[in-house]
Parts: sequence; structure tokens; C-alpha cells
Amino acid sequence: MKRNLKILFAFISLININLFGQNSNVVKSENRIIKVDYNKSAGKLNTMFKECIGAGRANEGLRADWQQQLTMVKKECDFKYIRMHGLLTDDMAVYREDEKGNPEYNFQYIDALYDFLLSIKMKPFVELGFMPSALASGPETIFWWKGNVTPPKDYNKWEDLIRNLTKHFTERYGAEEVKTWYFEVWNEPNLSPGFWTGTQEEYFKLYEYTTRAIKSVNKAYKVGGPATAGAAWVPETIEFCTKNNVPLDFISTHTYGVKQGYLDEFGTSGTILSKDDSSVSGEVINSRKQIVNSAKPNLELHYTEWSTSYTPADPIHDSYHSAAYILQKLKQVGGHANSMSYWVFTDIFEEPGPRFTPFHGGFGLLNTQGIKKSAYFSYYFMNKLGETELQNTDTSSWACKNAKGDTQILFWDFTNTHPGDKELNQTYYAQVLPSQSKGKTKIEINGLKQGKYKVEVYKTAYKVNDAYTAYLEMQKPSQLTKEQVKILKEKSTGDAVESQIVQINSEGNFTKEFNTNENDVFLLNLVKQ
Repeated sequence: MKRNLKILFAFISLININLFGQNSNVVKSENRIIKVDYNKSAGKLNTMFKECIGAGRANEGLRADWQQQLTMVKKECDFKYIRMHGLLTDDMAVYREDEKGNPEYNFQYIDALYDFLLSIKMKPFVELGFMPSALASGPETIFWWKGNVTPPKDYNKWEDLIRNLTKHFTERYGAEEVKTWYFEVWNEPNLSPGFWTGTQEEYFKLYEYTTRAIKSVNKAYKVGGPATAGAAWVPETIEFCTKNNVPLDFISTHTYGVKQGYLDEFGTSGTILSKDDSSVSGEVINSRKQIVNSAKPNLELHYTEWSTSYTPADPIHDSYHSAAYILQKLKQVGGHANSMSYWVFTDIFEEPGPRFTPFHGGFGLLNTQGIKKSAYFSYYFMNKLGETELQNTDTSSWACKNAKGDTQILFWDFTNTHPGDKELNQTYYAQVLPSQSKGKTKIEINGLKQGKYKVEVYKTAYKVNDAYTAYLEMQKPSQLTKEQVKILKEKSTGDAVESQIVQINSEGNFTKEFNTNENDVFLLNLVKQ
């Protein structure tokens, strides 16, 4: 009898372990309901998520494949602005001096780049940097392409360069166009000596000379900064500009979702995704508070770089986990930022030098061959949302409608499965990571107009629009054949995974249930027929 009782208790313990997840890998799941009413609007959808996108450096923008990829990204994700490093570096052939030290300007390369951007209905978010070597006060550089990071040897010559460049923009594109641009002074000057060998005081001097040059051409042109890493120098910049009567039209700064560090020039540092639920979004919200509590409380706030990780060799950028992460952070930010510029749109990106493998943890939404990563579909799906947001209490979704009578529900599960300090991103996300169940998600939409609807379901998840897992299962070839590129692109088209016609009766109700796993992203689109 005692033996039988022991067996019984062991059996009950086993049941408890399986049901409640103790000492097992089973994820506790709870059913979720997202309920909205078509007739209850929350106002115009805030589209700060697609205001701006990043790119590596200006010279890369002269490549045909870069331009082809950006054309597709603009069409499918509809970013308005693009920001990049290196507009003034030597490979853009902007500045030199004759034997007497007189400046000579050349804007032909910039013209080729900006003409293309405007031709696809994008605008430049003009990052002014780095220093032309003929104008530099020292030899220090950053990155494989050697952007000079020293202050100018002559601030008046720097001012003349910026004034002439701004005049050129005005003559070529017209003042009304250039008024819509943003001029950002330098990049991450708080990372010294990485991006700036000078002091904070010297950066503010650079900012003042730059602003004076731009405003001398047109006072309506927008200038800002400090373009810092880690949301730094925001109060200091506002204080400096207020005290010295220097124009400041917007604040820009950067944030990333890993635990430590701000600069990994050649992609050799290890990183760990932060477990803090308010990572990224917490810094944005704090920056907004700093502005509100300052002498210039109405300044625009632009996060001109953000991502999961600041290093160009972090496989989380390639992983399907990134899609839900992006959506979660943008939802948390809400209206606290005027733009959140994801860093970057493509792996055609050469800060550590040309990359040798097709998936290497690069920043891009697309890899070098233009294969869409899971992260790409976050923006692709958001761009399908209607212009009017519906009232919705669920914190990991958007509900919208458009003027045609269509309704969209974009929802996701973000689960940070990273094991913490005991493992780096560089090993954890470099493996096949199956997702586990998070239960069911039920969508209820009320108040719909009677009639026929085409119900479309889009998805990105583990092995669904997940090119990176497919690449890992190919045994990570160091080079892709044309056939392998074709296979991976076919696995990540972003096409609807489900489509059917339904009839909505006079009661106007629609219900659909989804089995949801960790880090799944779904877009439900009801298209009025």
C-alpha cells in the first residue's frame, strides 16, 4: 500500500510539473481577448514609426543595389525621411583646399544621392558629419571607411562650408522643400574619442557655428542635436542654446536595447538583451520629460537611431524575435517621440568593413541580397494600418480603420526568452529557437457595416516569414547561391497566410481566434468588398 501511495504521489507531482510549468520549459499561457468597436475612434493614428529610417553612410547610397532596396522599402513601408553618416567625408568629395589654403567645394556626389532620394519621395534627415580631412584638426578616424572625428582646424571655414552647402540645397531643391528637412549636427559626440575627439564645450561651439551658417541662408530651416548616444546631453544642449541665444529646433538622440555599451566599431563586443521592460521606451519617455521641464518645452524629439542592439554583429537583428520587440517598443513609446528612426534599413553597411556572410547579425531590415528579415515585416504590417485608430485597451496591439471601411488589428506577443547574463546574444540568437505556446488570442470586432469582407491574415513568427531560421537550417552557408537566395526570398514574401470571404450580418460582429506562440506577430485585415 505504501508503495502504491508513493507511486500515486509521484504521478500527481508529474501532473503538477506538466500543468504548471515547474522545473520544465513549458510557458504558462493565458487566453487573451482583444475587443474593439468599429465606431469608437481614438483619433488619427500616430505614424511616428515610419517618419524616418537609418542607413550606414552616404557613399553606400550611390550603389545600385542600395537604391533598389530603398525603393522597395519606400513602397512597402513608406518611410518619409532617411538619415545616414558620412555626408561630408572624403569619399563624398565635398571639400578640399588649394595650395594657398582656399576652400574648394564639390557637391556632385551629394546631388546624385539626394536627387535619387527625392525621386522616390523620400527626404533627407541631414546628419552633418564627419570632418573632411582637409578641414580636420587631427588624424583620428572611425570605422573601416575612416570618417574623421576631429573638430575643424578653422571654425570659420567649417561655417563657410555649411553655408555654401545650404545655399546649394536651396538653389537646387528650393527653399520650400528644404524647409521640410532636418539638419542634425554631428553624430554621438558624447562618445569621445570614438565619434568626437573634442569636449562637450567644443561640440557646442561646432553646433553654434553650424546653426549660424544654416540660419543665415534661411531662418526657417530646422537645426538640432545633440545626436548623442544613450539619450545624453539633452538638458545641457537646451541650457546652452537658451543661455547663448542659439537656435534649437529639435532634440535628437539615440538608444539601444542591450544592457551595456554604446559603441562597437568592428562588431567584436558581446551584448545581452536587457530584461528591463522599459528599455528603449524608458529613455524616450525620460527625454520627453527633460524637454517638457526645460526652457524649451515644445521642442520636437527625434530618436535618430534605435534598435535592439548597437553592434553590427548581433544575431538578434536577424532573429524572428526582433519583429515583436520592435512593435512592443514602438507601442510603449507612443506619442513621446516625433520619430523613431530604426537603425538601419539594409545590411549594405560597411562600418566594420564589407561583410563576408549573408546573415551576420547586421543592423538591416534586409540582408545584403535584399532578403527580408522578420524585423522588416513589423514596418510592412504597420504601414498597412488605416489612418484612424480605434479605442483598444490591449497594450500589445493596434486596432485601426480606413476611409474605405476596412479594419485592421495588428497584435503580437513579445516574450524575452534570453537567458540573461549567463549567455551573450552572439551565441543565444545564433541558433534555431523554436517558440512555445502562449495560448489563444481572440479578436472581437463589433459595429462593422453589413456586407461581404475579405479576411486576410498576415504573420511573421518562428518559421513564418523567418528567413534567418531557414538560413540556419541550410547549415549557414558562407555564401548563398542564386537558388538559395530564391528559396529564402520565397520563404519571406510577407504574403497573406490565410484569406477568405465572410458575410457580416446586420449585427455587425466578427470573431476570430488565433493560436499564439512566443513572439508571434499577426495582422488581421478585414477588407470591405
